[in-house]
Amino acid sequence: MTLSAVVLGGQSLDQKIRQATANFHGATSLFAKNLDTGASYGLRENERVRTASTIKLAVMVTVFDAVEHGRAKWTDKLTLHDSDKVGGTGVLFEFSDGMQFPIRDLVHLMIVLSDNTATNLLLDRFTADVVNAEMDSLGLPNTRCLRKILIGGKGPSGVSQAGRLEESQRFGLGVSTPREMVSLMEKMEQDELVTPAASREMIVILKRQQDKSGIGRKTGEMPVADKTGSLDHLRSDVGVVYTAGGRVAIAITVDEIPEVNYSPDNAGSIFISQLTGLLLDGLAKHENQRDAHPR
Repeated sequence: MTLSAVVLGGQSLDQKIRQATANFHGATSLFAKNLDTGASYGLRENERVRTASTIKLAVMVTVFDAVEHGRAKWTDKLTLHDSDKVGGTGVLFEFSDGMQFPIRDLVHLMIVLSDNTATNLLLDRFTADVVNAEMDSLGLPNTRCLRKILIGGKGPSGVSQAGRLEESQRFGLGVSTPREMVSLMEKMEQDELVTPAASREMIVILKRQQDKSGIGRKTGEMPVADKTGSLDHLRSDVGVVYTAGGRVAIAITVDEIPEVNYSPDNAGSIFISQLTGLLLDGLAKHENQRDAHPR
């Protein structure tokens, strides 16, 4: 059921969200769903957006599936070379050439620290095309890993079939929709990804994710399992907030942010936090006051 007319301070949730986005300098797409009540809200939720590092969720799911079906082992080691190192988030670029890391450790680094080098090592072993086949099997045709993360001044590498399409060039690393990202989190939270045990382990990893500048910024003592994404003019966050009023899965992308700012006080991150507060007020605290409307 889609919820839009919950009254928050004299305005509906829809009015609150639209007013907030109208006053923000950027393009916003979002979807949220209370997994316990079924109440949901979306704004341009089927619009394809740049994922930035939130596509690492799809990579993680793919690795778990490969291990479950015997195509890899958690103890298999991948070798780091200087030529593999990528800047940005992460710590592997600090390690010596030739060091080896178990696949499990690389997955943890990819999610907990959003390590870009770990992501590329995993995409060498489990290609972007394999990630996309996994998303197809989950009924998520718009969620696509397009390539590896760029290394220095080099051109794109590890490009998937989807990434070779002209229409994909504007998305960079990956593309999805807020609705599909929430669907992925819902499957994970409902123990439907790979195996129940694998789903629960992925949630545990996401709860250790260290960037809490967006969804987790002002959630207080409420647990959050999420993955953030950052580009010069974009911030995104995908996850689940565990509230007293239900588990709320949220996917928010804010693009076209005028200022380039990689501090925790990026305007997009702060705005994602504000939108999260509105969504939790509407979907968790007032879940019994529903009014479906077509969009």
